[in-house]
Amino acid sequence: MPKMKPEIPQYSTCVRKGIEYYRTRILDADGKRVSLYAKTPEELYAKVQKAEELIEDSIFRSTTPTVDEYCEKWLKIQKGRLRSTTYIDYEWKVKKFIQKPLGNKFMEDVTPDDVNLALLPVLNMSHSVYRSTQMLFKLIFTAAVDSRVISESPCKKISTKGGKPQKDKSALTDEQVDKLIAAIKGLPPYVFVMIGLYCGLRREEILGLMWDCVHLEGNTPYLSVRRAWHTEHNRPVILEELKTKAAKRDIPIPTPLAECLIEARTNSKSSYVVANSEGKPLSYAQFQRIWKYIETRSTKERKYVRYVNGQKVTHTVKPVLGEKAAHNGNVVYSLDFQVTPHQLRHTYITNLIYAGVDPKTVQYLAGHENSKVTMDIYAKVKYNNPEELSSVVNSALNKMYANK
Repeated sequence: MPKMKPEIPQYSTCVRKGIEYYRTRILDADGKRVSLYAKTPEELYAKVQKAEELIEDSIFRSTTPTVDEYCEKWLKIQKGRLRSTTYIDYEWKVKKFIQKPLGNKFMEDVTPDDVNLALLPVLNMSHSVYRSTQMLFKLIFTAAVDSRVISESPCKKISTKGGKPQKDKSALTDEQVDKLIAAIKGLPPYVFVMIGLYCGLRREEILGLMWDCVHLEGNTPYLSVRRAWHTEHNRPVILEELKTKAAKRDIPIPTPLAECLIEARTNSKSSYVVANSEGKPLSYAQFQRIWKYIETRSTKERKYVRYVNGQKVTHTVKPVLGEKAAHNGNVVYSLDFQVTPHQLRHTYITNLIYAGVDPKTVQYLAGHENSKVTMDIYAKVKYNNPEELSSVVNSALNKMYANK
């Protein structure tokens, strides 16, 4: 059946600069009357159709927010629901990985391809950063669907695979612990390392620890975890709001740490156990500089840049165990392994398990809210070597055959 031609309205005419035009008036997006002109009724009709489409689209856009606008609204709603540290983490990721690449787009216009392109830079980051950014995409666009801002989420089929794979956390051996302590004794990271190894505190718990929570008197010295450190734009912020309810705990202080803390308290002029030269909590950059004392004593190959006659020259350092650093005779390459702050805590938990401490007690001392976290570590540590497996298997099978 042939397509019917539209019925062209009877338009009025007018003369402009001696030329006759067909004219009509329509309401724009703001409700104002505007005039349209054309030399033929057909041309004017086409102009009216186009103008009405643009006006309708303009009205739609005025009621549909951009990604920037909706993200700001979503973050504002979350601020009252989340812990400060969690909110800061969310805000950073939303601004960097969602608003920056997609902010000027209207929410309704964002496609799955747009989302996947925005996630590309995050693929080069850790698995945990990728997963949490992916989660934020889904939370924001699902909230927009629920609020009828958009009709469908573009995040339905985001791939769960991405980010650098997480490496299995390995505890330091007794020999490595001895080497580490010997290498940094008397240096800025010493107290931090000792607390991590002997009490298993998280980094934010150590850097937020104050002397009023360190109880060295009596037969059973202990410390209380009551504060947490984090940074905002490199500035330290100490909160009494901990990561979880389970993070609030009292931990016995073993003798080596007690001796370390007694000496540190005697020489301290700060209310913080680990402080900067002004007695204040460390900034993020200051903590990184302190940790450099450990990194520079390792044999890990590293590169640095020097400028010679205005030219950028990259040098590679290949440290040899036992030798002194060429630029600093006080630095000896004495660590043939790398250390992260979290490894100190993992070493503490591992040592508790090897010592036969029951999982529930380990969970309390570690401040794990979820027993699954403790049990996962417990299973990996206790049953990952032939000696342990052999004794467990033989014990189970010998009992089974003895009952036959």
